[in-house]
Amino acid sequence: MSSIPAELKYSAEHEWVADAESAGVVRVGITDFAQDALGEVVYVEHPEVGSTVSAGDVVGEVESTKSVSDIYAPVSGEITAVNEALNDEPQAINSDPYGAGWLFEIALAEDSGIDALLSAEQYSQQAG
Repeated sequence: MSSIPAELKYSAEHEWVADAESAGVVRVGITDFAQDALGEVVYVEHPEVGSTVSAGDVVGEVESTKSVSDIYAPVSGEITAVNEALNDEPQAINSDPYGAGWLFEIALAEDSGIDALLSAEQYSQQAG
C-alpha cells in the first residue's frame, strides 16, 4: 500500500495539496500511488508562474518511461511558484513525492474548491 499522509488533502486525479508557508498558498504534487503507477519520471512540464487556473484544468504534465500523464489543478487560483529543481532531477517525484518532488504552488482564489478535496481516508478508499 502506498503512503497517504493524513495531513494532506487529495484530488480524485491523484494530486495532493498541502498548506505552504505563506497564508492562502498551497503546494501541489502527485501522490505516491500516482508516481508508482507512472514508473520512472524523466520530465516535468510546469505550469506558467502568474497564470490563473481553475480546479480541474490541465496545467502541465509528467512524463515517465512508461507514459505521459496530465497534471490537473486540484484547486483554483494563481500559480505562484514551480519546483525548478525538477528540471534537473525529475526523479525526485519518485523518491520523495510528498517532499522534494512537489510540483507547484497556488495562491487560492476566493472560491478555490479546496473544501471539495478528499481527506486521506477518502483518497485511500478510492485509490486502494
